[in-house]
Amino acid sequence: MTLRARLFGLFPLLWLAGSGACVLYLASAPGVVSVLALLAVLYLVPVATYRLHDAFWPLVEGSSRIDAPGYAPWWGGHQCQLMYSALPALEAALRLVPGLYSGWLRLWGSRVGRGVYWTPLVEITDRSLLEVGDGVVFGHRVACYAHLVKRRDVGLVLYVRRIRIGDGVLLGAGSRLGPGVCIEDGAVLPVQTDVGVGRRIRRPP
Repeated sequence: MTLRARLFGLFPLLWLAGSGACVLYLASAPGVVSVLALLAVLYLVPVATYRLHDAFWPLVEGSSRIDAPGYAPWWGGHQCQLMYSALPALEAALRLVPGLYSGWLRLWGSRVGRGVYWTPLVEITDRSLLEVGDGVVFGHRVACYAHLVKRRDVGLVLYVRRIRIGDGVLLGAGSRLGPGVCIEDGAVLPVQTDVGVGRRIRRPP
């Protein structure tokens, strides 16, 4: 692992320390400033760090060796998002306000249409690699994974590909979408449907 990768690996810990400091500040000096400082550390610092990281080391879709001698840009971007998987309540709270979570994903680089409904326990692991059309409904515990790591003869292979969901799609509860999945306009996924790597789901005739 490169020095750069090790440094970005510390980001979740630094974020946790900063959040704790803001909580102590809020407890000792309640007010608008301390509340805004906490919200900035919780939500804005990771996004800003990710966008800065992406400007210098952009994520490239496709296959690569994650254990190769060089730096894997996906790793740094993943560290900027890791805390939201560890503490899902942070994003679940955003989904309680209509439109707020869609705006949150757009900050990361996703393309999200209008009128998208997110249930509180939806899981998005790669927030910059999602395209969602208008009027899409995400059922309970739907998960979108735009990356996959597998062990091959050559080592650990990382596969990254954007997930695309068309207009008016209904994703049944418990469905899981892998990297490169494309769901066409108007398609309906039954409950607990697993859509594998690179599959295309067409609208029923």
